Amino acid sequence: MDRDTSPRRPAAPAKPASPAVSGTPASTPAATTRAASGTPATTPAASAMTTSAAASTPGAPPGAIGYVDLLRGIVEDSGAGFAVLDTDLRYLYVNPHMARMTGLPAAAYIGHRLNEVLPHIQRSEQVLRDILRDGRPRETVVTGRTWVDSPYQVREWRCVYHRLVDGSGKVVGVAGVGLEISEPQQYVYELERAHRRLALLDAAASRIGTGTDVAGTCRELAEFVVPELADASGVELTPPDTASARRTPTRLVAYATRPGLVSGLAALDAGGELVGWPRGTGTRRNLAAGRVWRRDGITEAQWRSLIPRWPPARACLAAGVHSVLLAPLVSDGRVLGILMLARAGESAPFSAEDATVARELAARAARALDRAVRFEREHTMALELQRALLAEPGQLQRHAGVETTARYRPADDGSLIGGDWYDVLTLPDGRTMLVIGDVMGHGVDAAVAMSHYRSTLRALALAGLSPRRILQHADRMVADSGFERVATCFLALGDSAVATLTYASAGHLPPVWLAPGGSMHLVPVPVGPPLGSGLGRYEQRVTPERGGVLLLYTDGLVERRGEDIDRGLARLTELSLCPTDPLDKIVDTVLARLATGSEDDIALLAARAVNS
Repeated sequence: MDRDTSPRRPAAPAKPASPAVSGTPASTPAATTRAASGTPATTPAASAMTTSAAASTPGAPPGAIGYVDLLRGIVEDSGAGFAVLDTDLRYLYVNPHMARMTGLPAAAYIGHRLNEVLPHIQRSEQVLRDILRDGRPRETVVTGRTWVDSPYQVREWRCVYHRLVDGSGKVVGVAGVGLEISEPQQYVYELERAHRRLALLDAAASRIGTGTDVAGTCRELAEFVVPELADASGVELTPPDTASARRTPTRLVAYATRPGLVSGLAALDAGGELVGWPRGTGTRRNLAAGRVWRRDGITEAQWRSLIPRWPPARACLAAGVHSVLLAPLVSDGRVLGILMLARAGESAPFSAEDATVARELAARAARALDRAVRFEREHTMALELQRALLAEPGQLQRHAGVETTARYRPADDGSLIGGDWYDVLTLPDGRTMLVIGDVMGHGVDAAVAMSHYRSTLRALALAGLSPRRILQHADRMVADSGFERVATCFLALGDSAVATLTYASAGHLPPVWLAPGGSMHLVPVPVGPPLGSGLGRYEQRVTPERGGVLLLYTDGLVERRGEDIDRGLARLTELSLCPTDPLDKIVDTVLARLATGSEDDIALLAARAVNS
């Protein structure tokens, strides 16, 4: 438990011209008071003063003076603080217990206000003035620090105040009695703080790592800890393949500050410049070992050593940042980066409890961050592989009298890179094979499976097989190989010599025909099972090539969550397109009108017969 750092005790104020004697009731009109109700006051001071008045008044009951001594002894020996104040709220009397628990002699109070003798105590004077005005006793809580050390972070007293009047009914002051409740309140505060910390860690699971991108996860972590745990925060990551014998390089990815705080953390970014933690420093040793590093009361010289470049260190000084806590982001024994926490201004330094919470929070966040790093790496690999396998639109122009163009577009959130592909193959006999397909799943595995399917179909097509035979052999080959990822696929074989198109489908959506007159309709094709199922019995259909544009696509173009696929197909066939426009314009128009909001990647291939 933190101990209170009490302020330096002032010299006892000089006594006013007519003070009460320290530790005894003052010789003032308050010594002859009665409660406003006309009955003896309920507080010890009021009772004692009332009895004293009776003893000093002609006609007082015999033996009353004994009660005065008895009640005075109770007040003076009491374990509760007791005080009497005049109508200006200046002290007339304090009992010995109040003097002991505040660290000031009783004489120091007499004739002075609370803020003059105990400037770090908060008490509402308006409550006392209300008591003087209406005579109704009130209970209040007084908090703050006194001139003696305390094991409690905040001292608290529960006090009851009563108005005092003299025998003529004149209001002469207030009397108060208070019991310290610091110990039970400290227990309550600790329970509440522990509850807040547990709630913070529990909330981290649902608020950090909601997405799959690294930058977004870092931003969620930085914003999550402000202002609950820090005034400013930053997340630095160690880029891959940048290890150095002299420094541990990191780059600031995200930062956050509480409103109104000018933070030096932003200056750390410096356009993506790497920041190194020098070899031999305690910072680097702690972070390399996965330990939390904490420092309070940081000086200018320490800022210079803590932050290798001076401008951000100077900005931190200007912002009044006095305490820093660094928690390593460690997952599976690998240090991914650093969670930096800072406190400034009036905020308390970081405690050992804060360090424990930060360490646990960093450990939980590191797991989410590690998932994002792995996903981003896999996502990049899959995208590069897919783009390497898919020909660029400029390469798909003319193939034996067939003009083609194609587009590939990842999902809107960029997270679903996988198995969509298209292909155009000119066969030895002059015919042209158009292929569109979609492998189940996403990621590197799906991209690799797509490459396998693409190569298999190419080999079978070059062997001179018909579309349905190509699908049958591909289905059997994939099933026999034990390959677990099935795929849908659509083949269209164009023969310009006889002006026909031959279609076959393995579980794929039907193509769309843009007729010379501008109408659009789905091409009816018998649908067989997906490739890889081992059930392959496929049919094909031959139609005359009547002029126009054939559009082949994957389901990301028309499929939407919670919507019937027929609605998506209707949107496609209801498009208004000009069949004589360049194919690039046609496919770009289709994507512009239909691709927004897609949760899957999209492959789109357009083909049109041309005169040789």
